Amino acid sequence: MTNYTKLMVILGAMLVTIAHAPSASAQATRTWVSGVGDDVNPCSRTAPCKTFAGAISKTAAGGEIDALDPAGYGAVTITKSITLDGGGGQVASILVAGTNGINVVAGGTDLVTLRNLRINGASSGLNGISFGSGAALIVENCDIFGFVQNGINIAPSSGTNRIVISNGTYTNNTLGGIQVAPSGGSTAVTVSGVLAARNGFGIGVAATGAGTASVIVDRTVANENTNNGVQAAGARFYNPVKQFRLLAERHRGDNYQPGSRQHICQQCHRPKPVQQHRWKSPVQYAQISER
Repeated sequence: MTNYTKLMVILGAMLVTIAHAPSASAQATRTWVSGVGDDVNPCSRTAPCKTFAGAISKTAAGGEIDALDPAGYGAVTITKSITLDGGGGQVASILVAGTNGINVVAGGTDLVTLRNLRINGASSGLNGISFGSGAALIVENCDIFGFVQNGINIAPSSGTNRIVISNGTYTNNTLGGIQVAPSGGSTAVTVSGVLAARNGFGIGVAATGAGTASVIVDRTVANENTNNGVQAAGARFYNPVKQFRLLAERHRGDNYQPGSRQHICQQCHRPKPVQQHRWKSPVQYAQISER
């Protein structure tokens, strides 16, 4: 075999090896973070990343980032379909100062799920979760507290947006626990099994501009808030809230404050008096279903 032939054989073997080698920049559908991880790692189970921000660039759209242990995983901006899961029975935390905990600015077909997280504003963070865009946001089993604005701020400017918030606590936020404030598009929000307490207000709706909001509040406690337990207000009162339902059995709101006597609700009726609840003003445009 000539030297030239030997060289060709070696080069061919090298090309075959390179062709079958995994890409260093390939994104995994499931990645991991740990308090003892490092963001230079591939975010695998055995070599986890340290922060959500470090892991998200290594996670494929539609994938999932899971926390291995109790730790602080830092603020993150989400621009694609993804799931962040802090895991059950541990404290996967985001602690921020002077900024939002999680920014969701995803695409019009993207689904974002946030599950089992504790988000702490340390009395200086802006919003625990800020939703600006995306087809859907699901927030499950999250505790959000200590922000100078809102626990969750839902403020899309366009598109059709669906938000589901379930089984969490939203406490000690200066403005509100949950704020629904679209300036455009159509936003539907379901709040179920939530505690909103010791905020400026518990749950608020303030649709403005061309934005419309449909809100259902179910099996939820809004208590000990400085102002309103549940409120609907804003610059644009014509049909901003298509449906607003409070299930009286579980609601302990400070009061319900309607934002407009004529156009705040499409599908509402005058409720029956509920003697066991303290309302600072008459509830005339909320639908209350007793169980």
